[in-house]
Amino acid sequence: MIKTSKHIATCLLCCSIAAAPIALTGCEDMFETDSDRQIFDPELDQLTDSMFYTLGIMKGLQMAADQYVMQGEMRGDLVATNQYTETDLRELANFSATTANKYDSAYVYYRVINNCNYYIAHRDTTLRVGSRQVALPEYAEALAVRAWAYMQLCKTYGTVPFFTEPLVNIGDANSQKETKDLQGICDALAPELIRFSGTPVPDYGSVSAGVLNSSDSDNPQEKSVNSKLAMLPVDVVLGDLFLETHQYDQAAKYYFNYLRTNELTLGQTFINIDSYLLQILEDKIPSSLTSMNSEGFSWSSIFSVNGNNDIVTYIPLAANKLRGVVTELPGIFGYDFYSTTGGAAGSNARYLLERQIDASPGYVALSDAQDYYYTSGAGTGGSTVVSKADIGDLRRYITMRQVAKNDSAFAVMIKFTSANVPIYRAATVYLRLAESLNRMGYPDAAFAILKDGINEDLTTYVQHGDSTDLEANRYIRPQTAQLLQTAIPFLSPENTQTFVDNWGIHSRGCNYTQGSFSPYQYQTIVANKMAELQQQGITATGTLNDTINAVEDLICDEMALELAFEGNRFGDLTRIARHKNNAALYGANYGSQWLARKLAYKHPVVDLLDKNNWYLPFK
Repeated sequence: MIKTSKHIATCLLCCSIAAAPIALTGCEDMFETDSDRQIFDPELDQLTDSMFYTLGIMKGLQMAADQYVMQGEMRGDLVATNQYTETDLRELANFSATTANKYDSAYVYYRVINNCNYYIAHRDTTLRVGSRQVALPEYAEALAVRAWAYMQLCKTYGTVPFFTEPLVNIGDANSQKETKDLQGICDALAPELIRFSGTPVPDYGSVSAGVLNSSDSDNPQEKSVNSKLAMLPVDVVLGDLFLETHQYDQAAKYYFNYLRTNELTLGQTFINIDSYLLQILEDKIPSSLTSMNSEGFSWSSIFSVNGNNDIVTYIPLAANKLRGVVTELPGIFGYDFYSTTGGAAGSNARYLLERQIDASPGYVALSDAQDYYYTSGAGTGGSTVVSKADIGDLRRYITMRQVAKNDSAFAVMIKFTSANVPIYRAATVYLRLAESLNRMGYPDAAFAILKDGINEDLTTYVQHGDSTDLEANRYIRPQTAQLLQTAIPFLSPENTQTFVDNWGIHSRGCNYTQGSFSPYQYQTIVANKMAELQQQGITATGTLNDTINAVEDLICDEMALELAFEGNRFGDLTRIARHKNNAALYGANYGSQWLARKLAYKHPVVDLLDKNNWYLPFK
């Protein structure tokens, strides 16, 4: 039992969300509420109350956005500091941060939690329009947001004060609180969340907020914030709760429930080798790579919240302080989003030499080490010839744009040039599903998410018999095919057509990975990863567990290639490290050793073999 810090206790008293109508005009805060009227009246009995309170809770997430990304990336293995990096970011990067660090604040999450507690405690969920209980989506959303916020606290601090009753006076705020870790949070909050599995997120249509997002920086345009995409889905949060606590079958179940309910697939994407990439890659592009597949949607547009289906949840930030909560993230990564004189949006004039974060050597090396696959002709018997080019994963060049400006050459991360912070994307959900399936004992199903996408074509790749000379593409075991038809039924008769358009995630940056003609094959890629691990001193056990460990590393690599700089990385690394420690395949502390090796280049001031040093000091 510990007390909530005085800072948090005092601030929580100012956290009640007001219930006045939200303003939807371009000159107001996109999530504006009447801050003059604090709510201490427990009657939330009007139909419109749900919308006002829910959008108010979302505003609390805006205040956590910068911290979420900086804590997750600066302590991970994908970034490097430079001469422009401020002290607070340097301290996060080398694990020397104290409670004085501006990115260390438990309050930003407890503010959200207390608002959720208040809503959950007082909302009348019996309100109906006809036969429909109209308050249930908002009620479920409050449960999901509260669970997500507690997860972030536990991932950051380990064990944290836990309460589910709203704090509305100084006595409540200063009272002793029980504490819980991730397992305790899951045990306490998952049962009620499960009751709302499948509940759709609230959807109020578009919330308008003025933002400078046109090609003309002097012409303010209206930015439509898709309210549905600002919400946290119950089933995805449940999947995370169970994945963080190593309950892999439950995690896979709820990730799949979300994907099925929302018919969410990993669509076909492409990265066009345009003049920009031609200039960067120069002589690396072979003459036989004459054209590319350009079906589907461009990966470079994946962070647009309009027109693609990859965004699941994002936090929209405003164009200036008059229009709501703003973000420092674009400027930190090297893009002057808030400039009114810096030229057209997306132009070189907006890129900042004084960026505070660079890509790490490890991220660049990982990207460069990937093979790029392309069709180079037709073979005999109707086969397709697929060749490899040594140009790396092209997502790197879209994520870290190479800039030449004022006689300087540097790279700028451009995922936040719209001031939208992605929390979940379709790729995030599928990669965490792959992580779950792998640890359940189905590394072939996990690899399918990287290679082909889980779709009806996988039945072509099922092994038959015990022959050791199976075709390379026949990598799905019969028991895995059974799993995908029953427990996680992507391939059941009623679901097959829903997922027919699933594509492999690795193809997003490396092109032609699917099918039997691509050199990107399960046996080959897993063998390469196992050889890499053996070079690090790992002695294989000769069991399926070796494959599970190797595929887990491949998934971790794919998370870096696809989700880099979005705020997930340190949480992904520590979760996977805990998986490895729990499995104890190569020793009880193998996961900690794995993590420490990945972060050694940062010269941390603490010993990362001790998992207690993975956490920030609680403030």
